[in-house]
Amino acid sequence: MQSGSSSSSKLERNAMEKKRRMEMKVQFSKLAFLISTEQTSKKRMPPDVLLDKATSYVKQLKENVEQLKQRKEDMAGGSMLPVLALREHMDSTLEVNLITELNKNFMLYAVIGVLEEEGADVVGASYSTVGNKIFYTIHSQAAAR
Repeated sequence: MQSGSSSSSKLERNAMEKKRRMEMKVQFSKLAFLISTEQTSKKRMPPDVLLDKATSYVKQLKENVEQLKQRKEDMAGGSMLPVLALREHMDSTLEVNLITELNKNFMLYAVIGVLEEEGADVVGASYSTVGNKIFYTIHSQAAAR
């Protein structure tokens, strides 16, 4: 009777192994699809080549992430200043917001001059300093013509 149970056990192991191989085949196909953008042929890649390509691709992605992090840090260091934002309100008023670095020579009168040249009456201007940045706000009204 033992031979019957051992053959049934062997069949179960074979079925489990076949299922595992099929699942691995599916997963390798998914991986090949994700990393083989440059390959247009439907030729099947051997698993070792596929894993090498996937490893290289992941390393490349990690390098890209590090480069992007470095660029982000460089930009956050104040290299993106000055910043200019304009808001037009319903009552024909215009609000100009500027952010500059404290140690940069900034000519506020030049901005006010441009507004006046374009037909606006500057009705108020203010600024505040936070850390090494200066925040300017200029309020103007469309001039009556």
